[in-house]
Amino acid sequence: MYRRLFLIFSFIVIVISVHAQKWQPGRFTDIKGNVQTGLIHTNPSGKAPIKDEAFIEFKEDNKAEPFKLSAGDLRSFIVGKDSFVVAHAPQNENWSRSELDFVKVVLDEPVKLYAAQAGSGKGRGFGFSPGISTGIGTGGYGGGFGGALGGGLSIPIGGRGGSEKTTWYFGENTAEMKRLTNENFEDIMTDIMGDEPDVVDKIRSKVYVLGNIDKLVAYFKQVTASHKTE
Repeated sequence: MYRRLFLIFSFIVIVISVHAQKWQPGRFTDIKGNVQTGLIHTNPSGKAPIKDEAFIEFKEDNKAEPFKLSAGDLRSFIVGKDSFVVAHAPQNENWSRSELDFVKVVLDEPVKLYAAQAGSGKGRGFGFSPGISTGIGTGGYGGGFGGALGGGLSIPIGGRGGSEKTTWYFGENTAEMKRLTNENFEDIMTDIMGDEPDVVDKIRSKVYVLGNIDKLVAYFKQVTASHKTE
């Protein structure tokens, strides 16, 4: 009896939390470089403004009428602690739902680490729901992002549903983005994290592999953050 009540209560709390996260403080940069701050909804329903392009919704404040922003209108956006950039499907890949989509900037290093949602072997952009998500971010795009991937609810952005695994990409920018694989994992991640010898040693000794990259990112951010307190 008490267990059932507890489960029902927990479910209600989760539903309320998800609903509360519908609109999050954030800002976007359009294709002309203009920046606008307000509230962003990363998982809007309804038809996309432009076929084969992901979209978000934006409003200046709680009283304003929301409007849709297609990926083609934007360079990037930040919502909560998460930063996203617009990207086309990498060379030799087809994204299954939106050819122009959003990918999350996980690490903003000279060679960046991106995360996207994958379906049936085809990558596509996505978003972790702000506030109840993984909290992985980047200092360069959003500033002061922290946390680690794993354990949070994942809600795709751009009016898309479904639960699909994460696909990881790397590159100096989205135009040069390539898929991170088991075969190139060690070379790429030691390049991205090369300023931290202890992290590199753990990558080379197989403590961290593609299957637990979330823990690697968390450890890397922990190590880099520790330097700021020394």
